[in-house]
Amino acid sequence: MATREEVDDALHLVEDPELGMDIVEPGLFYDVEIEGPKSRGIHSLTSMGCPAGPIIQEDLRTVVANLDGVEEVEIDLTWDPPWTPERMSEDAKFILGFG
Repeated sequence: MATREEVDDALHLVEDPELGMDIVEPGLFYDVEIEGPKSRGIHSLTSMGCPAGPIIQEDLRTVVANLDGVEEVEIDLTWDPPWTPERMSEDAKFILGFG
C-alpha cells in the first residue's frame, strides 16, 4: 500500500505544461484517499477550458499507478471549490508574479 507521503512526492512529477511547474505548487491537487491498494486523487485545473487537462489527468494516473502497492487509481476532476490563485504556494506565487 502506498502512503500519502509517497503519493504527494509522486505528484511533484506531474507538470502543468502551461504553467511550467508541477501541479502541487499552484495548488491544483486537492486531496488523495488511499484505501489498501486503491488510490483516489482529486484535482482541479486553472480553468474549465484548460487544454492540458487530459494530459495532466493521464500523468496523474500514471505516476500514482507506478507506486508500489497501488493496483487501482481513480482520478477525479472537481470544480468545487474552484481553483483560485490563493491556493498557490508562496514559491508559485513568486514565480508566476502573484503578490
